[in-house]
Amino acid sequence: MIKKKMKNRFISTVTLGEKGQIVIPKTAREMFGLEPGDTIVLLADKKRGIALVQNDRLMKIAESVFEETLPEIE
Repeated sequence: MIKKKMKNRFISTVTLGEKGQIVIPKTAREMFGLEPGDTIVLLADKKRGIALVQNDRLMKIAESVFEETLPEIE
């Protein structure tokens, strides 16, 4: 396993298990405050790869998009 921690960044290799599961390294979990039971969003693109995003961060992005593009309905 390759691991490298930099200020505000972390790089690591992980192994895909028999059931398609990966383990997020402890250092990365601590960096983002991830706890068992947290929801993580998996984004996948054939050309760009796979990314994991915390659900609350993605929801904040989605909310900001809707706030800027949709008029308020009363």
